[in-house]
Amino acid sequence: MQSHGEVVVLPIAFESFGVRSMCTYIETPDIKILLDAGVSLAPNRYGLPPHPREYIALRDRREEIIKFAEKSDVITVSHYHFDHYTPSYTDWAYNWCSAEIAEKMYGGKTVLAKSFKEYVNFSQRRRGWLFAKTSGRYAKKLEIADERTFIFGDTKISFSKPVFHGPEDSDLGWVLITVIRCKNESVLFAPDVQGPISQETLNAVIGEKPQLAIIGGPPTYLADFRMRMEDINTALENLKIIVRHIPTIILDHHILRDENWESIVRPIAEYALSIGHRIFTAAEFLGCENRILEAHRKRLYSEEPPPEDFLKWTKMPSEKRKLTPPPV
Repeated sequence: MQSHGEVVVLPIAFESFGVRSMCTYIETPDIKILLDAGVSLAPNRYGLPPHPREYIALRDRREEIIKFAEKSDVITVSHYHFDHYTPSYTDWAYNWCSAEIAEKMYGGKTVLAKSFKEYVNFSQRRRGWLFAKTSGRYAKKLEIADERTFIFGDTKISFSKPVFHGPEDSDLGWVLITVIRCKNESVLFAPDVQGPISQETLNAVIGEKPQLAIIGGPPTYLADFRMRMEDINTALENLKIIVRHIPTIILDHHILRDENWESIVRPIAEYALSIGHRIFTAAEFLGCENRILEAHRKRLYSEEPPPEDFLKWTKMPSEKRKLTPPPV
């Protein structure tokens, strides 16, 4: 756990811990906040389902998320992708979630969530509507957070207007950036901005002048497949600008799904060091080793072939797998 003066920052679940997530716990003298309390695995990578090691990481991170949700006062939702919030149905195959888990997470909490009516694509509108009807009902209070600031003693939690989930006019929709301020300390949380790629998002991040920024990096593993190389290069250039302005960066999420992420990040990390700034993965920020699993799924299958009962489970129909926890 790292303390930035008044503000304590503890990454809970990220790609550097072996799962898809950006869940982060932040505590000030006034309030305990859990940002984006979701976690999931990629259903299919290199033509393979998640390896048993990924399921162990998923179960482990889900337990940590529940533990920190229970001690938090406020839980945020930046957008309605399953690695950023917890739906209230049963799915052991990809999200390790159930109605009971959702109730544990959001029950009695103040939930500050992105609007599902404005700046939202179709799938997230539906998910957001369902969230309000289910998990939102357990909450003490469910507030739409877009462009609003919530004050708890000396702590302010501010949400941006919706920004693009990656490139401008992305079909993945929009997300909220969160800034937590306490006295002279500030932490910025920018999930799924993918670098950022958008110039407007870059300006928003720099304009906040935080001491620490937690940023979802670009999905370089999708370059020339679902992402234009031009957009990836813009994201990497924008990251260089960010490290010039912000002394400490946690860079994680999509970028760590690339087997070659280290060589991609190295020039930016070296530039940051040359001006006395630092860039970390979430695991490195805590002084831990990176546990990159999804990017190494093919290697994991060849080096540690899963047992027969696990392989049998992976061959069950998807709907049945969601209702049956994997044998790990």
